[in-house]
Amino acid sequence: MRLSHMIAGAVAALSMAAPAVAQETVAIVGGRILTGTSVIESGTVVLRDGKIVSVGSGAAPAGARVINAAGKTVAPGFVAVDSGLAGTEVGSVRGTNDLRNSANTLSAAFDVSYGLDPWSFTLPVARLGGITRAVVVPQHPGSSGGHVHEEDTAGAGDGGFQTPGLFAGQAAIINLGQGSNILVKPRVAMVAPFGEAGAAVAGGARGAQFVLFKETLSEVRLYARNKSAYERAGLRNLSLSRADLEALIPVANGTLPLIVTVHRASDIQQVLRLAREEGIKIILDGAEEGWLVAGEIAAANVPVLLNPISNLPSDFEVRAARMENAAALNAAGVVIAIKGNEGSTHRAREARYNAGNAVSHGLPYSAAIAALTVNPARIFGMAGQFGQIAPGAAGDVVIWSGDPLEPLSQPSAIFVNGVEQPLTSRPLLLRDRYLQPTTMPPAYRN
Repeated sequence: MRLSHMIAGAVAALSMAAPAVAQETVAIVGGRILTGTSVIESGTVVLRDGKIVSVGSGAAPAGARVINAAGKTVAPGFVAVDSGLAGTEVGSVRGTNDLRNSANTLSAAFDVSYGLDPWSFTLPVARLGGITRAVVVPQHPGSSGGHVHEEDTAGAGDGGFQTPGLFAGQAAIINLGQGSNILVKPRVAMVAPFGEAGAAVAGGARGAQFVLFKETLSEVRLYARNKSAYERAGLRNLSLSRADLEALIPVANGTLPLIVTVHRASDIQQVLRLAREEGIKIILDGAEEGWLVAGEIAAANVPVLLNPISNLPSDFEVRAARMENAAALNAAGVVIAIKGNEGSTHRAREARYNAGNAVSHGLPYSAAIAALTVNPARIFGMAGQFGQIAPGAAGDVVIWSGDPLEPLSQPSAIFVNGVEQPLTSRPLLLRDRYLQPTTMPPAYRN
């Protein structure tokens, strides 16, 4: 391929993340509005200054750009949870993956927000699936992205500080709008594996991990009470670096949630017990056997991030996995958020398909929409700020050709922070480039 063609392709791709243009007042009229908490059969949504300013049955304000959504569905932008968006380009190419950390001197303090790439080719692809926000999490041996091993992640080194590390690092929230400013909020949660993966990094047994975890929190609290003594080397040696100790203080005092990757019902019970004993705030991730202990999860007021199509007994941790897991958890009163597939990066857009499958297995339609919108915002402390069509929320709105949980439905307009986004991506640009033989580079014409 000629250098000129390579440069042109790169420029075209990078132009998809150009800075957003000045915002305007936009009125979306006549559509069936899914607010995230209710339905308006034929209403009007008004966007101004990056926010939703009104929603209801009123007319468009004077001077607004009017978009006729009659016969279409207007929904909040979806939120990808447990995602790698903007943190990795090709998971198997180490240099493009900023979600993995293997330094044993830095685990809990690892902050993915510093490695985010607003020009990532994955963002426009996910955006075309209706995703406008994402919770980006560091990878660890139990990550849903697969192909992650203990030696590739935090705490895998020898000597020095605690080896191995129990924590993968800290998650961040991003928006998927064009431009370089995609970070919404860093350090929204800590991440740690439990179950088989957690046992592996702690020496091989589940009991070892729980004891080590409790001892770690004890050291964090000791450090928090005696920082001055630590500074003058008047405190006993601690197993964590100072950066990790500082990062874990809000976890230990219950102000920063801990995303716990766990699958087996008995492991879920033990994690709930640990949270009670230590007074920490947790979010369950995975929980394929959660339906077996749904009442206990609900009683503990613990939310769950799940993939509702995880139903194969691929190992002893998910022997009881079933397609009705989401419905059972929701019926018990658990707040759920539905994930995409394989780390919610290249297949993040499939979250809506997963939600549709959950509906076909008993999850109420309204609960499925909430699991893609208002619930993720609520789980991560951003309720009312995005994930719903309501006055004051971010102007993240998608106009769909039909039901957004139907695979054949496609977006006809996407707004992020009130700014309309292009309906294109690198895969579509490549499709269009090579659709006609005459557009192919000379070497491909023979």
